[in-house]
Amino acid sequence: MDMALPVVNATAAVLARVSAAFNAPFARAVVFGVHIDGHLVVEGLLIAVIVFQLTRKSYKPPKKPLTEKEIDELCDEWEPELLCPPIKDGARIDTPMLESAAGPHTIVDGKEVVNFASANYLGLIGNEKIIDSCVGSLEKYGVGSCGPRGFYGTIDVHLDCEAKIAKFLGTPDSILYSYGISTIFSVIPAFCKKGDIIVADEGVHWAVQNGLHLSRSTVVYFKHNDMASLASTLEKLTRGNKRAEKIRRYIVVESIYQNSGQIAPLDEIVRLKEKYRFRVILEESHSFGVLGKSGRGLAEHYGVPVEKIDIITAGMGNALATDGGFCTGSVRVVDHQRLSSSGYVFSASLPPYLASAAVSAVNYLEENPSVLANLRSNIALLHKGLSDTPGLEISSHVLSPIVFLKLKKSTGSPTTDLDLLETIAERVSLSQL
Repeated sequence: MDMALPVVNATAAVLARVSAAFNAPFARAVVFGVHIDGHLVVEGLLIAVIVFQLTRKSYKPPKKPLTEKEIDELCDEWEPELLCPPIKDGARIDTPMLESAAGPHTIVDGKEVVNFASANYLGLIGNEKIIDSCVGSLEKYGVGSCGPRGFYGTIDVHLDCEAKIAKFLGTPDSILYSYGISTIFSVIPAFCKKGDIIVADEGVHWAVQNGLHLSRSTVVYFKHNDMASLASTLEKLTRGNKRAEKIRRYIVVESIYQNSGQIAPLDEIVRLKEKYRFRVILEESHSFGVLGKSGRGLAEHYGVPVEKIDIITAGMGNALATDGGFCTGSVRVVDHQRLSSSGYVFSASLPPYLASAAVSAVNYLEENPSVLANLRSNIALLHKGLSDTPGLEISSHVLSPIVFLKLKKSTGSPTTDLDLLETIAERVSLSQL
């Protein structure tokens, strides 16, 4: 059947041309008193050819089993595909060994160095009050519960931490996660499902990308931190689309982008959200405890009421110098995650001493707002020191604790640019050691 179809199609094309000739006035004839036009002759021939082709037997190669020798030869020649690509020379990384607390100055491989790789933005690693709270928690609860929150992993200090974060940010409720990076990629699939629309910044970091993938939603990206691109994308998705009005729609952005150090213009995002009736999911891992007069994040920085942001997530391994993460918002948003968020439901609960550390860190931030002034002074000092670096320029926001450098002039090849930047970073590291 499969082989006959091309022949039938070719025959039909040829006969169509012949039919045109037969349909000429002089081609008509009378046979046994019946008027026969040319096209009837062609159609009869076409039917005969089709019947002939359909009744032909398709060709099948003769089945001949392989001999034992042929089987052995094929087995000897077969090579399994590598599980991972071979590692190139120079690609191996010797992991540096940390031998002290990751403070501004730390011990790496036996030598004291200046630490530029830590996210200890407020300098709270080694803080005595936080250490004392951890010691007291360890003596009371031990290291952990070895169980998820919904089973037997909820401890009173978890509830205290959730209440403390919600009160600090001015939201109705919050929920703790055991691992910072799992917070955002558990929260997104908990709310965004197949058929929903997500409009996301193309510069979001890996954890956000993973959450977008796990949600199975329709994801549309807009240009990094470009509000004109966001507005255009929202307009295209909603204009004249009655179906879009009946499904869930989200905008996903970061406060301070981990991959660029840029700050999202929240005031404009909220305006567009309200205009096109979208919900906003805001990732604040690098802005919580950093931006705003009192460290309450991007909403405080822009003076936007926090209730205009539907869902806020953040890891606590940066400014708060502990671990885990949280999601905050309305009571309904939080309650939904207690049964529907995989990172919360299936993970062992946050060790209680880390929750105690988070509470103490937030208390310290409230009592000592000067740490924010110190942070901004350090960022400004670093910007000043790096601003005159030959061949490089700062590309991150002046308030970002993550400072990015890029080449002033590209070599013309992204690969060569990356190799050059890696070489610079290696030399800087070696100069400290």
